[in-house]
Amino acid sequence: MMSEKTKKWLRAAAVRAVKTMAQTAVATIGASAVLTAVDWPVVASASVLAGVLSLLTSLAGLPEVEA
Repeated sequence: MMSEKTKKWLRAAAVRAVKTMAQTAVATIGASAVLTAVDWPVVASASVLAGVLSLLTSLAGLPEVEA
């Protein structure tokens, strides 16, 4: 069974990762001149990579989760 601290950390890390992925997707889509020119596989891969990097960065610590 997970401790309350672990649950809190997982929740905070997941929220950060989802926000980072959304920001990356918006930025990648916005780089296209028109919506039909969006390279969707690039948007997806960049967003997933950003999410993974966010989770790895969260391992160093999350300020919103008390020590």
